[in-house]
Amino acid sequence: MEPFMQIEDMAQHTGLSAHTLRYYERIGLIAPVQRAPGGQRRYGPADLTWIQFLLRLRNTGMPIRQMQVYAQMRSAGDTTLIARRDLLQAHLQAVEAQLQELAQTAGYLREKIAIYDDQVSRNPSFCEDTPHDARHPEPPATTANHR
Repeated sequence: MEPFMQIEDMAQHTGLSAHTLRYYERIGLIAPVQRAPGGQRRYGPADLTWIQFLLRLRNTGMPIRQMQVYAQMRSAGDTTLIARRDLLQAHLQAVEAQLQELAQTAGYLREKIAIYDDQVSRNPSFCEDTPHDARHPEPPATTANHR
């Protein structure tokens, strides 16, 4: 990576749009970015590392407001280390609970699929004689859908 990137390069590296990068800066998720003499943003390696961390937080479902709180504490320095750790710990616990719930739900889906597989293996002609639309019917329309 070059020492500094323009906004288009940072957008390409992170998958965020230039608009989103400017928005993140405007709302305080990203500290004000260095500017070239012509006013163009110049992102450095530390900016990339920080944005990648923000993307990880976003991928875990952390709300932007909570990310803003974390960013504010980070910019306040070492006096907020414990508070930042606590915020991340609480979020991690929520993520782990969600993962557990998703794993449980995936298990239920596997069980249901196994039931269908067993039924098909006992009667393979079901699938051969049944039109595709009948195997995967649309849910019945409700009166709310017809308004």
